[in-house]
Amino acid sequence: MLTAAEKILFALVVLISIYLTWRGVRQLISVIGRGRGRPDWALAARRLVRVVVQRTLLLEPTFRDRPLVSLMHGLVAWGFMYYLLVNVGDLLRGYIEGFSLFGNGVLGGLYRLGGDVITVGVLVGMALLLLRRYLLRPANLSVRATTTLHPKAQSGIRRDSAIVGGFILLHIGSRFAGEVFHLAVHGADRWQPLASAVASSLAGFSPAALILGQHASWWLALGSIVAFLPYFPQSKHLHLFFAPINYLTQPERRSMGQLDKIDFEDESLEQFGAARLEDLSYSSLIDAYACIMCNRCQDACPAYATGKVLSPAALEINKRYFLNQEGANLASGQPSSATLLEFAISEEAVWACTACGACNQVCPVGNEPMRDILEIRRHLVLSENQFPEAFQAAYRGMERAANPWNVPADQRLAWADGLDVPTVEQNPGADLLWWVGCAPATDPRAQQTARAFAKVLNAGGVDFAVLGGREACSGDPARRSGNDYLFHELATTNVETLNEVAPRRIVTTCPHCLHTIKNEYAAYGGHFEVIHHTQLLQEMMAQGQVRLKPDAVQQVTFHDPCYLGRQNGVFEAPRASLEIAGLELTEMGRSRSQSFCCGAGGAQMWKEEEAGRERVSQNRMREAQATGASTLAVGCPFCMIMFNATEADEAAPVVRDVVEIIADRMEVDV
Repeated sequence: MLTAAEKILFALVVLISIYLTWRGVRQLISVIGRGRGRPDWALAARRLVRVVVQRTLLLEPTFRDRPLVSLMHGLVAWGFMYYLLVNVGDLLRGYIEGFSLFGNGVLGGLYRLGGDVITVGVLVGMALLLLRRYLLRPANLSVRATTTLHPKAQSGIRRDSAIVGGFILLHIGSRFAGEVFHLAVHGADRWQPLASAVASSLAGFSPAALILGQHASWWLALGSIVAFLPYFPQSKHLHLFFAPINYLTQPERRSMGQLDKIDFEDESLEQFGAARLEDLSYSSLIDAYACIMCNRCQDACPAYATGKVLSPAALEINKRYFLNQEGANLASGQPSSATLLEFAISEEAVWACTACGACNQVCPVGNEPMRDILEIRRHLVLSENQFPEAFQAAYRGMERAANPWNVPADQRLAWADGLDVPTVEQNPGADLLWWVGCAPATDPRAQQTARAFAKVLNAGGVDFAVLGGREACSGDPARRSGNDYLFHELATTNVETLNEVAPRRIVTTCPHCLHTIKNEYAAYGGHFEVIHHTQLLQEMMAQGQVRLKPDAVQQVTFHDPCYLGRQNGVFEAPRASLEIAGLELTEMGRSRSQSFCCGAGGAQMWKEEEAGRERVSQNRMREAQATGASTLAVGCPFCMIMFNATEADEAAPVVRDVVEIIADRMEVDV
């Protein structure tokens, strides 16, 4: 127990620490307030239980990757949560004679047992994490030299990690030492087996020395918190609070790839997209404070994995260091001193993004660096008229012929020559509207997929129709490349057309069309039920609408398209379709939500890929070849085109859409 003078001294020190900490926290709140939009607290309230249980207590996002490292981090995180209670108990024990949190019964014993086990767990976890960072130094904890990184970040991250790690070891270690000294004086406690075991080794110490050690340990354990608190708002440790805040306050979206609609009729808008930090949303600024700097997003990024300059981790790290540097000015309402392209990310990196969403999906604290990149693209295209020259042809095609291939509307249905493919005029009120999409309607290789799907639909007796010449590009290439005005024009026209047709259900062979019509068109008044063709295939085969020949078993591997799987959660339908068809499925190492991109997303399809070690599609094709499968099954025309254009040796698998494989196995060929 503290003396009266110590109680007063500690209380004064705590008050000073809280004041200094509050100044930092108040600045954080003001900085986040500079971002666009405001949180929906009613939405946060509805998410509270799930965020507390799933995201915070169970740390589910953390364990998606790096299981051993995640366990170490989990030990530290769980210790932090438990010590919120432990520190209160220790503080009261220092001020109140004989105080024992939860008493000396079973409840108090369980509390002490938890503290004993968790304390050692934190010490082990933190020691191993520091060993990994400073001695093992794996490559994925750094950023390659060609990537933009804030000049203070490289040394700053190491320094910050040392300070945070040192604080945790000192705080937890001192508290454990205090319990050891206490047990050495008062005898072993069966509820604290680990501390009791260490205390037994102090039998030769004098009672005065043990009491002094206990006293000093209390001051070190709680004093280290008081000393660390003012530093906390600028440290990476801040993610412990901002991670749950991030999950609670993120805007509700239909899909991770859904972008906010720009109101082009709002004359008060002086610019579009994001040029500076304060042009980003409040959620994007929270991302910077929530970032744990673990580089998992960098590991998952197809651009970085293939040697390009883009690192989503560096983007978030650069935002954090810039906010720490200019936080006071931003909090006071002043504009930031540099644009995002000057300190956060290079223009080359902006255009290297495939908008696959892997960085968003893998982040353990819910950050969304992909959204920042797409906002920067919006600014470059709409406000600066600055974009890769290769996009000109695609934009011109979408403006003039409503598709990036610039194929005239009267040729939109040429692929169906010789097939029974009715239009909505010929079959009004059809049960199913097939949104063919630009690639299957115009690209020679993708047209084979469209023809195969038409054969399956007719063989299954499906009542369907297509829009024919009335169908336009969904607008995905325009939106993902930053040309939101062009997307706005296409989306408005398409929604008007679809609302007029009023389809009961829409099916598409293109995941990009599926995502856009299903998730993006709602902001334009278009609310439609949209499914992927593999989902329809699964339904048809399960109901016996498609009869298949008992062909020999063929080994295939399936590539999950980013906009089908990760961004819209369709994983089982294509696999089920292949398995019902009697094929043997071999999974690639990166599959389902961890699938690797083909390289076409984010409008990469219409420009040359940025320089790197290899093409994204080559990386993925090599992985498919390693499975030994003879066929690489896909469910996206973009993936089909990219993989077929990839140089590969003779042993590489043949690339085919799922529906092509099914059509080949049908008993009746229509």
